[in-house]
Formats: sequence, structure tokens, C-alpha cells
Amino acid sequence: MSKFEVKLTNFYKALQRLREAVKEFQQAGATDVVRDGLIQRFEFTYELSWKTTKEYLESIGLVDRNSPKAVIKEAYAQKLIEDEDQWILMLHDRNMTSHVYNEELAEEIASRIANIYVNEFQQLLDKISKL
Repeated sequence: MSKFEVKLTNFYKALQRLREAVKEFQQAGATDVVRDGLIQRFEFTYELSWKTTKEYLESIGLVDRNSPKAVIKEAYAQKLIEDEDQWILMLHDRNMTSHVYNEELAEEIASRIANIYVNEFQQLLDKISKL
């Protein structure tokens, strides 16, 4: 298995785990523990998404994209993602979850994860898997 294939497989598995957390989070009476687990699964799914994309970009000769933001911009240019602004917001939210903890912010981010980001991840995975 190539390095790209390993990352792609791990990204796929992480997204499946994130979907499980979304399902639990969307049930009535979901606890803070469930929300926090959702956020943690988002964090590692996000990391795998941009690192998998970076690996793909390198495989097609684009080797100087070394930060998440640079990878997002190139993924948009390569039409791997459709909504660059959502991915930039996702990057911002990812950074917020690892540096600052605020109950209201956690709820907002969890809602975006469940309603927007999981679909963005799936679209990226679908496109990259076909290439």
C-alpha cells in the first residue's frame, strides 16, 4: 500500500467514526461528553483530511503545500473541494477547539460539524477516491 492509500484508508475510517458521533450527538438529550467526543473525532478527521489531500497533491507533483491553509487553497484550485470558505472556517474551528474551550463555542462548532463539515469531508473523500 502506498503512503497515499494508507492515509486515504485512515481518512475513510475516521470519517466513519465521526459519522457515528454525529448520530449520537443529534439524538435528543445528547450529553456534553457526546459533544466533546464529536469534537475530538472532528479534530482527527480534519487532520487526516488535509494530510491525505497533501499526499494526493504531492503525488501529482505539487510538493510545496505544507500548511493546512495552503493545502485547502490548492485543493480548491484543483477542484477537490467546492467551498473554500467552508474549509477555511473548518480550519478556524479546528484551531479553536485545540486552543480555547468555551461551552457556547463548543456547541456552535459541534453543530457545524454535524450539519456542514461531515458532508464536506465526504465530498472530498469521494473525489479523492476516484482519482
